Amino acid sequence: MLKILHTADWHLGKRLQEFSRLEEQRAVCEELIQRAEEQDVDLILLAGDIFDTFNPNHEAVELLYRTLRRLSKGGQRPIIAISGNHDSTQFIEAPDPLARELGILFYSRYDTVLPTGRLDSGIEITASAPGFVALRLPQHPFPIRILLAPYANEVLLKRYLGEEDREEALRELLKLRWQELADTYFDEKGVNLFIGHFFFIPEGASPEPEPESERSILHVGGTQALFTSSIPAGTQYAALGHLHRCHQVDPKSPFPIYYAGSPLAYSFSEAEQHKHAVLVKALPGQKVHTELVPLHSGRPLYRKRFQNTSEALSWLEAHPDCLVEITLCVEEAIDAVSRKQLLQAHPGIVHLIPERQGQRSATQAIRAADLEKDMLSLFRMYVESSQGQPPSEELLTLFKEITSQENPSS
Repeated sequence: MLKILHTADWHLGKRLQEFSRLEEQRAVCEELIQRAEEQDVDLILLAGDIFDTFNPNHEAVELLYRTLRRLSKGGQRPIIAISGNHDSTQFIEAPDPLARELGILFYSRYDTVLPTGRLDSGIEITASAPGFVALRLPQHPFPIRILLAPYANEVLLKRYLGEEDREEALRELLKLRWQELADTYFDEKGVNLFIGHFFFIPEGASPEPEPESERSILHVGGTQALFTSSIPAGTQYAALGHLHRCHQVDPKSPFPIYYAGSPLAYSFSEAEQHKHAVLVKALPGQKVHTELVPLHSGRPLYRKRFQNTSEALSWLEAHPDCLVEITLCVEEAIDAVSRKQLLQAHPGIVHLIPERQGQRSATQAIRAADLEKDMLSLFRMYVESSQGQPPSEELLTLFKEITSQENPSS
């Protein structure tokens, strides 16, 4: 039986405001290595957003290479890693010739064809095409076929698909291209997998909100939400990246489609989420078995609302090792003494937000505003109404820069 560990959205190098998450990322990478060893995993699928930026820092790059080298067991355990919307396609594929010797296959460009051949470890790349690779492992008698779908924006997808006009055609063209690959390479004599980094939803369903920390791909020039029915027939398991909550996308699908989610909570929209990888057990021609593998590393994130300072201080004392966003009910603003008490009581306060008691909503305030006022005055009113205090000079400067770019003649 083939054992696969599906993970995604590592976002190496990511920060939460001024808080570095690198030590937590080191810990969760170590935990993933341990889980792969405990489960005697044969194959790793890393479904995009490996880094958090197109130009990751040295520490993030070093952490990736050290982690993948150990996950690969010196070349005995292959790793398929695709790029996500946070990754640079050129940067992700740059180390591929060296990484390939350890069975680590990076894939980020739809025109890439991975070289076939046998590696020193005994892993063999038996077939390759744009968007596809097939492997044989020495411990298994059957082939593993993997359809590769890294993130690409609409411009790149149109170039790949040869479609320059109709945006609505992209869904259908991707579905046809993926089905063509499946018809060519998938059969019941091997294990057939799909790995992708897109926003997938069942047709007719509402999209799940993208995480607050996630760079949205649902925008003009990004890409559309794709339907789960686009994943081709013959697939036994679809390993997805982009959404940070681990969940099965379409329970009605004839095969499991999972977002593994991020291994750490990266924004307060993920507060108190449980994090996982997905363990998949597969044999040719049979339904796969899936199991969620809990990940416990990293500080928990909390989003809390308190009526007064003493209530907040009591909670902070009981939760010393976390990152927290606090909303504090106040009459006007958080006074200097309370702010100092809270910040000195806990090193992990990321946001401290005042909520004025009985205040009107920001929407009500703007509706009641004199719309003849200039944009800067309206912005000041909005921030003060929504946050209970006037905007900082830094925020005002940024707002001025943005509006001057939007209105260069003003």
